[in-house]
Amino acid sequence: MDGEAALPRLYRPEEIAETLGCSAWWVKDRARRRLIPHTRVGRAYRFTADHLAEIIRIHEEPAPQRAQRMPSPASLSESTMTTSRPTRETRPSTSPAPRLKARPPRRSQYGTAA
Repeated sequence: MDGEAALPRLYRPEEIAETLGCSAWWVKDRARRRLIPHTRVGRAYRFTADHLAEIIRIHEEPAPQRAQRMPSPASLSESTMTTSRPTRETRPSTSPAPRLKARPPRRSQYGTAA
């Protein structure tokens, strides 16, 4: 036993959910759809500390890029400054769509319809 590596601790979905601040259902659903790393023991989902770190990394949002500098008013053309609202592009006129017609209701398979 001295030469064996220590086995990793396995966490239940409820423990992972509590750490992430989400529901156990979310954790199980993502594991079922293979969107997050996990281990299956029988029919149970189990997670290691490495799995948790990877889940956090997968769902990490990068910092937003700095906004592009706005062009100075002098660089804008005069025509864009005088237009108070954007012009609407008009689509070429096509024939109107045919009107839909309702179908009569189906008879019930159990014979209870009037």
